Amino acid sequence: MEIIHTCYRITDIKKSTAFYEALGLEKRHEVPIRDEAINYFFGVPGKPRPELELTLNFGVNSYVMGTGYGHIALSVKDLDKTLAKLAKQGIEPEKPPYTVSKGGSLLCFVRDPDGYRIELIESKK
Repeated sequence: MEIIHTCYRITDIKKSTAFYEALGLEKRHEVPIRDEAINYFFGVPGKPRPELELTLNFGVNSYVMGTGYGHIALSVKDLDKTLAKLAKQGIEPEKPPYTVSKGGSLLCFVRDPDGYRIELIESKK
């Protein structure tokens, strides 16, 4: 068994594409769903899976996030450099980077254009 993708719904593919490409993901392909929606797939360059599936439902302008969604997490080599690159595109962290426990990885959260939280964790490798 393996996780192949996670999916959530978006309202503007141009804004979402700009955001996820700024994070370093690549847009791989799209799959129309009859005349009601399009699924867009993004992933980490050089890694076939898992993927992020973003669904654009035609005629829907907003979604209720609910209380069940937490976040997805991405590892980055250098959090400061990543945040500097994102800042140039108007993407700011919710609060400055921090660690959860002594000696833990440096992390912070950003939000995508639809308000989904994305955790950026500095890799200790």
